[in-house]
Amino acid sequence: MNAPMPDAQALDTKALLPVAGPQAWYGRDMAARASEWRHVWAEAEVREIESAVAAVEARGLDILRIDRDAFPLPTVAGRIAAMRRYVLDGPGFFLLRGLPVERWSIRQAAIAFWGIGAHIGRPCSQNGKGHVLGHVKNLGLDYNDPMARGYQTAARLPYHTDSSDIVGLLCWRPSKAGGLSSVASSTTVYNEALKRRPDLMATLLRPFFRTRWGEVPEGKQPWAEVPVFMPHAGRIISHYVRSAIRKGQLLPGAPPLTGAQTEALDLIDAIAGEADVHLDMDFRPGDIQFVCNHSTWHSRTAFEDYSETDRRRHLLRLWLACADGPPLPRWMTDSYEGVTTDGRPNGIQVPGVPFIAPLEAA
Repeated sequence: MNAPMPDAQALDTKALLPVAGPQAWYGRDMAARASEWRHVWAEAEVREIESAVAAVEARGLDILRIDRDAFPLPTVAGRIAAMRRYVLDGPGFFLLRGLPVERWSIRQAAIAFWGIGAHIGRPCSQNGKGHVLGHVKNLGLDYNDPMARGYQTAARLPYHTDSSDIVGLLCWRPSKAGGLSSVASSTTVYNEALKRRPDLMATLLRPFFRTRWGEVPEGKQPWAEVPVFMPHAGRIISHYVRSAIRKGQLLPGAPPLTGAQTEALDLIDAIAGEADVHLDMDFRPGDIQFVCNHSTWHSRTAFEDYSETDRRRHLLRLWLACADGPPLPRWMTDSYEGVTTDGRPNGIQVPGVPFIAPLEAA
């Protein structure tokens, strides 16, 4: 059993120990346990979901108004509840497979995805435009542009986390080639870094300067300062977006990365990239992946798109706040993100910007 952990800033790094528990896993082991984290919908479950979609359409409900009551799932709700606990308190990821999106409109797919998400948590804004239904799609932007977000490009996305308790992705259209999804336990990365380079742990437990890409919540600066690893309440809470750290260097007054910081980030990137550490999975049409940002990093390989516009890779995305999510250190709720009324990370919420749920990337 792990001893209680104080806030990261109060830690004596010489006393750090590896952290055990369900969040500490290796990809090589999870690959053999796919029946735990992957579920293929049964025909009866698909019919139940389609019935809920049809009920929403019959009422003409706006997506923003869909809640659990508007999207009843008499039997499927129990499966979702079990999956939710596996994501929040267990290994931190799950794949639901087999929604028949090929026979649905994108609105029907969005309703199904949003409705399932309503049984998991509350949606958060994913950008400064107030998008609570996001679109991961190549818009032809340059990943090296300081204001570009990786999900708007076809580039490889290094391992990272998003600004919510859970991120969900629905595959509407896969790529022509590439675009493989990978997940890694940030607790395992922490443990491996501690074992290999204990001299770098103090660096990883101290805050890194990051850009907000110009999307600044009320009362915040254009930057944030957050450690990569934050031991808290018996778990390792992690938040990591290296591109935000790299692009943060371009902001006026940003302190340059030290040699130790660069070495530490290179180390954890290398560990997450090891075949035994991470787990790869393909995205098929209708797949939904849910990931707990606090314990799991996710990434994507670069991809090649189809030339036809209507065949290009397109994922729908949800950021979800869960009232009973794991306890979080102040870095997550005070320094980096805002909070919901019940104290959970609220994504990227810019003053005066209303929530919208667009059906196309913009």
